Amino acid sequence: MLWSALPSVPSTDAPPSPESPTESPAPQVSLDEAARQASEAAGWVEENLSTWVSTGLRILLILVIAFTLRYLIRRTLTKLIDRMNRGYQAVQGMPLGGLLVNAERRRQRSEAIGSVLRSVASFLIMGTAALMILGAFKIDLAPLLASAGVAGVAIGFGARNLVTDFLSGVFMILEDQYGVGDSIDAGVASGEVIEVGLRVTKLRGENGAIWYVRNGEIKRIGNLSQGWATAGVDVTVRPTEDLDTLNKLITAVSEEMAAEEPWNERLWGPVEVLGLNEVLLDSMTLRVSAKTMPGKALGVERELRYRIKRALDQAGIRIVGGLPQQEDATTDPTTAIAAPSAFASPVSPQSIATNPIPQQHTGPNLSKN
Repeated sequence: MLWSALPSVPSTDAPPSPESPTESPAPQVSLDEAARQASEAAGWVEENLSTWVSTGLRILLILVIAFTLRYLIRRTLTKLIDRMNRGYQAVQGMPLGGLLVNAERRRQRSEAIGSVLRSVASFLIMGTAALMILGAFKIDLAPLLASAGVAGVAIGFGARNLVTDFLSGVFMILEDQYGVGDSIDAGVASGEVIEVGLRVTKLRGENGAIWYVRNGEIKRIGNLSQGWATAGVDVTVRPTEDLDTLNKLITAVSEEMAAEEPWNERLWGPVEVLGLNEVLLDSMTLRVSAKTMPGKALGVERELRYRIKRALDQAGIRIVGGLPQQEDATTDPTTAIAAPSAFASPVSPQSIATNPIPQQHTGPNLSKN
């Protein structure tokens, strides 16, 4: 039993016994079988070759048309934007071009619009081409479109602030609500616009701070640089002054100012004395107004106020400011003085009442005669 468990090593000299295992012979493939398999493969290739060629040509045609259409549309948009910029630069070179067109503002606006249009065109063209290529491979697009729709809704809810900012920026640029160099009041911040983007607007505040305002947070916009501005100055004098003299004096000052540089360009209309704005017992206020270049109203107000003050001083007319401070007639100056004390006099009843009571002897008299 023990010897039978050991493996037997066949001898190289002895011939193999008929009972020992031998290697299985390799399967032999006949020439007829090989010819049959080759003919089947050739038939399968010949049967699907036309499908492969038609599918490849269709995909190639789709790609050629998509890239060609994308190139033509982007080039057309680029040429259109360049032509718009050249037109703005030509107007900028005119004498009053700076008042009519802000070249930097128009350039940024046109570049932003062109970028949006090019991106939208590329997305639509390449997206359509990708779907057509998948359709050429006989792929069912219904599950893909359904999943893309669900993913789009999820992304839209997750990035709704970003989408809101982007859409608001697009409409602000298309409607030309404001641009570079404008002074605006956006509610959350105010200042001069230094950059307009599709998501964020950059403002330079009065103290020099740069405000980054998301376009989706802007609910209202007050543009102080479009059209024209109004400069208003209030002149407060005594009510005894002659109104005709004041009117002639202010008119002469405004005419002299309108004839000098650079106020002749910043003033877009004559300086008008609108009349009395307020009449009090000890003062009256005259309202002076003028139509000015956008964004230059503050400088015109300061210069006009300076010239009017100097002219009034030369004419001997004193400017008063508000109501004078009046003393309260009901205030008694002696209320701050303390009342005399009754204990100051030693003969007063209060002082006598506070003196100690003298001691009296009530015992028997022990004195001797």
